[in-house]
Amino acid sequence: MVYGYAARRILLFAFACALVGCAGTVGEQSAKRVLSRPEDDPQALLPANSYVLEDVFEVDGRQGVAAEGNLVWVSGSTTLSCYDGDWNLIATNDSPFDAGYDLEVNHIGDIDVWQGEVYAGVEKFLDGEAKNIQIAVYDGKTLKLKRTFGFEPKSGQDECSGICVDAQTGSVWMCSWTSTGRYLYRYDLKSGAYLGRVQLHASPQWIQGVACHEGSLYVTADDGDADLDEPDHVYRITVPEGATHATVALERTLDDVTLQGEVEGLTFADDGHMMVLYNRGARIVAGMPTGFYDGYDHEIHEVFVYGVE
Repeated sequence: MVYGYAARRILLFAFACALVGCAGTVGEQSAKRVLSRPEDDPQALLPANSYVLEDVFEVDGRQGVAAEGNLVWVSGSTTLSCYDGDWNLIATNDSPFDAGYDLEVNHIGDIDVWQGEVYAGVEKFLDGEAKNIQIAVYDGKTLKLKRTFGFEPKSGQDECSGICVDAQTGSVWMCSWTSTGRYLYRYDLKSGAYLGRVQLHASPQWIQGVACHEGSLYVTADDGDADLDEPDHVYRITVPEGATHATVALERTLDDVTLQGEVEGLTFADDGHMMVLYNRGARIVAGMPTGFYDGYDHEIHEVFVYGVE
């Protein structure tokens, strides 16, 4: 089709106007994207706090730690224990799976406590693989099982390394040590209903524990090689309301522990202290202790207590 000179000018003018309109739309969309770019806000990628190591306590569990009031709870793979404010052991449950479970479980990960109840992510775990994942709630005083909630298989989660209560949003969050650790999984605190998952950018490797503190989630990652004396880390995630993804910020490098080994759970006490559980002495293969390093004939579990500023 051949257009005359005047027609061509009209078409060119209309095309130019369309470009201006599109540019405005693209510009607006780009501005919206820029506002959500964490790298454009350096403060979002910096640690929220500074941490000073104040004390270390040896405990009898290798998985998780939780604190409320003047009490501290510690989980082993197959145990639950409670300590008083002076770290004296005051209660232990050496058989937490004996009653109340419909599916076979043999492993507890990191734990949390809320209103006197201990929340645990439990599963059947062997050689790096897990099944029968559940949310288990124990009485904080007796350490006996009170109730359980099943997890949602459609979430894609294939392991649970830790759990925490987010009372502000009425949520329970679960984390995973395996490849599905690029997500955090959210459940309703009251009903146990699955509420969805949040993808982490960029996700830490080998997530071991999770805790909620002042509106953010904190996770520990066993991402250092103990054979090379590399430290593990604590990361911080702030999840916007309704978001399906969230940015990860490096919060603390754990280079001041007794000996590099395997980081596990963490918690924040009512007085603001951060507590991190660390294991040393055992070689870990596929998530399970396999032999010992030179100079050790057993694994040592320690809680490192940090002042937070």
